[in-house]
Amino acid sequence: VQLQACGGGLVQAGGSLRLSCAASGRTFSSYIMGWFRQAPGKEREFVAKISNSGVDTHYADSVKGRFTISRDNAKNLVYLQMNSLKPEDTAVYYCAAVRRWSAKEFDYWGQGTLVTVSS
Repeated sequence: VQLQACGGGLVQAGGSLRLSCAASGRTFSSYIMGWFRQAPGKEREFVAKISNSGVDTHYADSVKGRFTISRDNAKNLVYLQMNSLKPEDTAVYYCAAVRRWSAKEFDYWGQGTLVTVSS
């Protein structure tokens, strides 16, 4: 599966952004989809993931209650709605795919989209 993320940009603290990730192929619904981010000078970290059907989700503590992951299997899209953004959310955000919920590593990665939150 090939992934392409978009929707990043510059936003003030407290603002919102919605990231999108488009997936190629006819097997999108067979993948667990996730979002990760990498801030300058830091390691990449997990943000959120969503099950094949979209029923189950899991979030990093740092974004819980502010970010929402969702997917549209008919359109091969996964979203990350980001509200109440903070300067520490500034990072390159990546979407990723894997076949198993319990997998520790994701297998497929898109290019990143930069989110900058100004204070």
